[in-house]
Amino acid sequence: MAGALLLAALLVLAFWWFNGRATVSRIVAEAKARAVEISATAERQSASKLREAEVAAKEKLLQARSEFEKISRKRRAELETLERRLNQRDDSLAKRLDEVAQREKELSSRERATTSLERSVEKQQVELQGLVDEERSKLEQIAGLTAQQAKEQLTRVLESESRIEAAHLVKRIEDEAREKAQREAQRIISMAIQRAASDYVAETTVSVVMLPNDEMKGRIIGREGRNIRALEMATGVDLIVDDTPEAVIVSNFDPLRREIARVSLDRLISDGRIHPARIEEVVEKVKSEFDESIRQEGEASLLELNIAGVHPELVKLLGRLRYRTSYGQNVLKHSKEVAFLAGIMAGELKVDIHVARRAGLLHDIGKAVDREMEGSHLELGIDLLRKFGETEEVIHAMACHHGDYDPETVEAVLVTASDALSAARPGARREILETYVKRLEKLEEIASGFRGVQKTFAIQAGREIRIIVDSERIADEQALWLSKDIARRVEAELTYPGQIKVTVIRETRAIEYAR
Repeated sequence: MAGALLLAALLVLAFWWFNGRATVSRIVAEAKARAVEISATAERQSASKLREAEVAAKEKLLQARSEFEKISRKRRAELETLERRLNQRDDSLAKRLDEVAQREKELSSRERATTSLERSVEKQQVELQGLVDEERSKLEQIAGLTAQQAKEQLTRVLESESRIEAAHLVKRIEDEAREKAQREAQRIISMAIQRAASDYVAETTVSVVMLPNDEMKGRIIGREGRNIRALEMATGVDLIVDDTPEAVIVSNFDPLRREIARVSLDRLISDGRIHPARIEEVVEKVKSEFDESIRQEGEASLLELNIAGVHPELVKLLGRLRYRTSYGQNVLKHSKEVAFLAGIMAGELKVDIHVARRAGLLHDIGKAVDREMEGSHLELGIDLLRKFGETEEVIHAMACHHGDYDPETVEAVLVTASDALSAARPGARREILETYVKRLEKLEEIASGFRGVQKTFAIQAGREIRIIVDSERIADEQALWLSKDIARRVEAELTYPGQIKVTVIRETRAIEYAR
């Protein structure tokens, strides 16, 4: 049994041996064939890649060569252009050198000619001076004048001619400056006036109180005139009870007193109780109410013009201007308009609007107390502004508005101009006829006092004076100086609102008779 197993094992081993060698041989043969095939494939791929690399390298080489040739051609063209420019410059420099040499030769010859000419001129000058001296001696003998006298006479002639030329030049410059300044001033002033649309109502010296019936007149008069006397004493006004139906007239030159009397009388008529004790009670109550009303008027004016920091006493005085008039013009309305106009023009000229507006509003503050204190309203106003802490800029601008002080700031000039604009507006003021006539007469009298004046006419309500001069005594140039002299004298001797235009007219007439 064991032998059989051993034999079987030997047989299996032998069989495995022979089969294994055949398999190994076959695998080896297949591997060799595969290796040969792979080697051939690799050789083919290597040859293909080598050819592709060679082709790419040749293409890059051709491209680099093409770019190099292009750059070389461009550089060659630039070098050729630069070479041509250099050659042109060399030619130009050569030509310029030739021209310089030629000019040097010409200058040398000219210098020699000039030197010769100078010597000749010096010789001629000496000869000419001798001739001039000889001629001067002859002229002095003929004219009977020395050289110094002739010079003085010539100087006088030249001075006269120079004055004439200067007059023409001054007139032309003044006309141009006046035209330019007038256009700019008209623009600023017209804009300011358009924005200041103030209404004017002429103030009078009387107020009319309407009555419910004519029987009320008797009650106002009272027994033996007690009531009317008590009212007049309490208010300081005059009551006029005449035949005017259902009306009583309150007369006084002080608008504040007149208004207090009017309001008091209205209340008495409405209440019906009219007797001396009641009259005094009502008048005192109205006066106390007016004190508050005056303060409110001042505060309203400051608020309207956007002005702050004004002393309370100045506020009260400002409110009192509501009941003060000047030539029939309400002073508070006038002051507000001056402030408004000055502020607008200050804004146009880029100066201090606050100072111009403040000085314009306070420029007539002295008129609130000029009936109670001694002095002009200007002096009183300056003292009041200093007393209540206003700045020197505001005081100076306010002090110059009547020309008593020379303006040193633009704001002072603007306040003066605004005051003249507000006062000169048609309908703003009314003058007493006698004063107006005297001013016109004085204006014509001043103009008639000058030499060569034939006739004078004050026209346009005294805003212009026209002077007709004798053409044989006054020349055109002298007419210019005459107008200036008359204007200066009018400024010195007359007081007037606004400005006065002086026009000098010179007429030349040629007359001949045919016989």
